[in-house]
Amino acid sequence: MAVSLDPRIKLRHLSAFLETVRHHGVARAGDELGMTQPAVSKSIAELEAILGVALFDRTRRALTLTPAGDLFLRFAQAGIATLRQGVETLAEAQRGTSFIAFGALPTVTAGVVPRALQRFASSSFACRTLVESGPSPYLLELLRNAAVDFVVGRLADPRAMDGLSFEHLYSEELALVARPGHPLAAQAALELRSLEAFQLLLPPRQAIIRPAVDALLIAGGIGRTVNEIETVSNSLGRSYTLLSDAIWIISHSVVAGDLETGQLLRLAIDTRATRGPIGITTRSGVELGLPARALLDAVRQSVT
Repeated sequence: MAVSLDPRIKLRHLSAFLETVRHHGVARAGDELGMTQPAVSKSIAELEAILGVALFDRTRRALTLTPAGDLFLRFAQAGIATLRQGVETLAEAQRGTSFIAFGALPTVTAGVVPRALQRFASSSFACRTLVESGPSPYLLELLRNAAVDFVVGRLADPRAMDGLSFEHLYSEELALVARPGHPLAAQAALELRSLEAFQLLLPPRQAIIRPAVDALLIAGGIGRTVNEIETVSNSLGRSYTLLSDAIWIISHSVVAGDLETGQLLRLAIDTRATRGPIGITTRSGVELGLPARALLDAVRQSVT
């Protein structure tokens, strides 16, 4: 059962406690806070009375923390730091100086990310935002170098995740799509070998979903095809598929809207084996600022 914060604890109590610890005495703490020494001592005594424990050992010549005081110090520091960060973040928002940069793999740029940005835009933390897109190795390198705060998309190869953390949001499979009227569109069931007669649009070799694409084709008995086109551009993939008899192999969410409206058709090929986790990748042990955390919450809420 959670214990509510005692309303008698005031900011002056915490400030007096923290400054006394930092300056190793109430006199210098008072100078820092613009308070008299008796006023600082009174605030600490009130805090100890509220908590029901002694925070300082007063039996020694030098003022030292008790075990209870040492424990409370960590939480008081964290609380004040969070409060200060909140005040600074709101001030930045009022000045229009807040900034977030994050990476989005093509897998999520058609659905989750636009919805998240729309939700974030109406929040109190809305600010200038940069969305970087591209293949996974590029975005993960930006993340490692702190050029972006986080990356949204498919889970990278475990060998590339050293020092990074992943939060799973949902799973998704690949889709094989074609234009309406395509020679294969009317068939109720297809073998992968049926694709050999057509040009394929594929993600590039460095794309995070390319291993799943290759595994699917190999399992279906298809080796490297001739005249294939590799692209990371969703707009090019869509345009070329509508223009030609090419078959586009891409993450389902990228074309979900076109499939719903009938602009593109999904071929009747089983791709359940290509399902993979989609989520948020961050640097392990790094605490994000409040605007970035608010945007992450918007990403989570935008998953349908």
